[in-house]
Amino acid sequence: MLLLATVVWAVATDHYNVTSVEKLFAENAGVQGVFAACTVTYMVLLAAVFFYHSLSFSRVFIAISGVALLLLALLMRVIFRILVSRGIERGHATRVLIIGADSFARRTAARLSHTPVPRCQIAGFVRLPGQPATGNAGATYEFTDVVHLKGIDDIVIALPPERWSDIPKAMALVDRLSVSVRVVVDLGRGLAIRDQMFKIGRLTLVNLGANPVDDVYYLILKRAFDIVFSLAAIGITLPLLLLVALAIRIDSAGPILFAQERVGLNGRPFRMYKFRTMGCHSAQESETRWTTKNDSRCTRLGKLLRRTSLDELPQFFNVLKGDMSVVGPRPERPHFVRKFLSEVAKYDRRHRLKVGITGWAQVNGFRGDTSIRRRLKYDLEYIQNWSFAFDLRIIAQTVWTAFFGKNAY
Repeated sequence: MLLLATVVWAVATDHYNVTSVEKLFAENAGVQGVFAACTVTYMVLLAAVFFYHSLSFSRVFIAISGVALLLLALLMRVIFRILVSRGIERGHATRVLIIGADSFARRTAARLSHTPVPRCQIAGFVRLPGQPATGNAGATYEFTDVVHLKGIDDIVIALPPERWSDIPKAMALVDRLSVSVRVVVDLGRGLAIRDQMFKIGRLTLVNLGANPVDDVYYLILKRAFDIVFSLAAIGITLPLLLLVALAIRIDSAGPILFAQERVGLNGRPFRMYKFRTMGCHSAQESETRWTTKNDSRCTRLGKLLRRTSLDELPQFFNVLKGDMSVVGPRPERPHFVRKFLSEVAKYDRRHRLKVGITGWAQVNGFRGDTSIRRRLKYDLEYIQNWSFAFDLRIIAQTVWTAFFGKNAY
């Protein structure tokens, strides 16, 4: 068991960048990565214990060791951060020359100056031909003076996108200094780069925006988790499913399940299943009208099912079919998708990921008749920052909000 734990922990920490020096000074201090690595390690251990019948293991010991591993891993990161920071403070600061002298270059220099690793000292700015120099923070050199500069450790080309055609010219000039050259990639507001550049044949491409579906890790791990979690959820709640179905049949006339067309991944429609919580109404009304608080269409049992989110349980069958995921942006009706596409900027981006039973917007209180723009903000934030640990966090929060969420109706 110790050998298994060691191997799984080593793989998990490497995958979640717990051991990455580059991620050591991240703003969140690596807490999310350490938590995810611990969770994966102990999920594997618990699964192994379940099938290991020749010996018994103390549940208390397993729980204590899990907490100890989490705390010790975080402590080691803090100690290592302190040691690295002290070593950097005593060492030589990296002298960085900025190619560019406009406001974009000045903002780049300000950010580099506040970066703990490496400790940077701005050696100056180089003004390109035809480029206006702004500000007075640091020396400004002409383009032809670069070859005469001494004591430069690093060069950063900080040009706005409209001047990227000048990069080959700048590279040809700074090559004579024999130091490392980097370029700041900023494509403007609204465009974010999730992954590194990659090549297809002779083409060099970079992913713009956030689209985890392109990641093999997402495709395999998330789908595997969806299947396992859904099967477990259906198995555990099967008596409850049967009880709710019987109660709906007794409470009001009509079908037990309610199927409605929703919009999923890449804008493709699918049939989503829920327990029926309303009386029988026309399809036109159900597809074009929001459910509001104290909605007169809800049955007595339906109000309870909606408040506790038990009406969502049949959607685990949608997850098994592959139409949905356990976690993702909530699927919307086609009528409202067409409406929001014309009214809300970037609304189509939420369909780059599989829709889910629960989501980041929902656990933050944006479900039902709430602000579409605020809901979209959380959906895009989830797509941009997707990770397996993020999904586990949302599932944990869902358990709480299902019973105490103000917008559960």
